[in-house]
Amino acid sequence: MRMKLLAATMAALAAGGANAQSSVTLYGVADAGLEYTNKSSATAAGAPGGNAYRLTSGNQSGSRWGMRGVEDIGGGLKGIFVLESGVNFDTGSSGQGGRLFGRAAYVGLQSPYGTFTLGRHTTPFFDFGLLYDPMAISTRYGITSTAPEFGSRADNSGKYTGTFGGLTVSGLYSFTNNGNEVAGAFTNGREYSFLASYAAGPFAMGAAYDQANNTGAASAQMIRRATAAGSYTLGVAKAFLGYRWAKAYNGASLPGGQFTNGGSNLYWAGLAYQLTPAFSLTGAAYYQDFRNSGADPWDFVATADYALSKRTDLYASLSYVKNKGNSNLSVNGFNNNSPTDSAYVQAGANQFGATLGIRHKF
Repeated sequence: MRMKLLAATMAALAAGGANAQSSVTLYGVADAGLEYTNKSSATAAGAPGGNAYRLTSGNQSGSRWGMRGVEDIGGGLKGIFVLESGVNFDTGSSGQGGRLFGRAAYVGLQSPYGTFTLGRHTTPFFDFGLLYDPMAISTRYGITSTAPEFGSRADNSGKYTGTFGGLTVSGLYSFTNNGNEVAGAFTNGREYSFLASYAAGPFAMGAAYDQANNTGAASAQMIRRATAAGSYTLGVAKAFLGYRWAKAYNGASLPGGQFTNGGSNLYWAGLAYQLTPAFSLTGAAYYQDFRNSGADPWDFVATADYALSKRTDLYASLSYVKNKGNSNLSVNGFNNNSPTDSAYVQAGANQFGATLGIRHKF
């Protein structure tokens, strides 16, 4: 009995020492709500559209579950990994096109000089949006509706991120976004991007650049983007102002663009206000000017959020899109779906959307 007790004690001590050096954390977000949109062509292709009602998943935050691990290997160096899976709460299916770990899957090293990882990552443009989009890259109703690159991820990539005082820098290089590298076609699907952001007291400002080549035979098709933005905090209020430039080359087209080789300027402004420790309001306006085109949409968004606890909150989000000319922006993005989809809106038509939901973080 004494030997068994000694062995059990030694095993417990060893486990405690191991846990002090390494850990794996399970985490996630469950977010679901009810959405209403008007002028949605959900009945028949080409119909003028009617009211649509549906259950939606991942409205303020993409619903997900994930694991992150860290091991202290000495000398200020740590081994890390992240596996993060998107979940559609309305159907129970995996997000990001059915990928098991479509939100993130990477492994690497962390040191006082920064973190370098290999795998599938959010791009620096995504990270920039988290900092400077007033809606913090909300999955529904925000900057990603009019500029989906702010919600982009890159496969087969290496990423570096370093923070030095108030300065944060990051860079990403993706060999290809579909896993089908082609010998002799080095630029096929290639993407690279950079970010720099500086915060001091109530003021923050940053800039990012991204260049991506299409895949397939038309690998010379390319889109370049650059963005700059700032924020200022005054008491319980925080103001945002930003700009993004984009240009398509060699036959490529921008999302929502009416012609190939087009360009656009996106402008946004917003204000977040913390009325009480539990209740906050956020509003934003986004305007995209497609150069040499009359198709220039506005998108207005407002969100109210009430925290029931540290982990659970209720929210209400409103969005109104004002289209111009042949613009076909809906409250959930440009028309990339079938005309029978409830997110579809007729070109030139304005649209209103509202979502009520609940979010729990664990």
